[in-house]
Amino acid sequence: MADEPRAASSAPHDAALDQSGLMHLVGYATTRAAVELKKSFQKHLGPLKLKAVEFSILVLVDTNPEVNQKQLGLALDVSAPNLAVTLDRMVQQGWVRRERSERDRRAQLVKLTPEGQALVTRARKIGQTMENDALKVLTPGERALLMELLHRLAHKRKR
Repeated sequence: MADEPRAASSAPHDAALDQSGLMHLVGYATTRAAVELKKSFQKHLGPLKLKAVEFSILVLVDTNPEVNQKQLGLALDVSAPNLAVTLDRMVQQGWVRRERSERDRRAQLVKLTPEGQALVTRARKIGQTMENDALKVLTPGERALLMELLHRLAHKRKR
């Protein structure tokens, strides 16, 4: 009976799936929300040829002038080898440079180049409003609460 055609499904192939078995999971909800926010990021910052992790690194380096690779890895939860690859790519792009710390010669600081400074200035400006479309379903108070709750989860703070 392997040669017999399969019975046609009663639901069309493009019909929406019943997701009710997943809707109680915070992880599922945050993943779905993250998909929408990633689309927004790509739409707004994609033309700058920036990946999300690169944007985060640029902002952290801009905000923390004495930051080293280890600190960046810890802040972003990126392994040392993966961060090294990303930083190598950013060095090749001309956005950052590595230099030895004057205070601790073992530490390698990450510094913005003039091109990196111009890029992060432009990207930060875009970043101020890039999520507005995705978050327009929330009131300002709901948005602030969402941020507080997500930060609490991310940092495992107890109240």
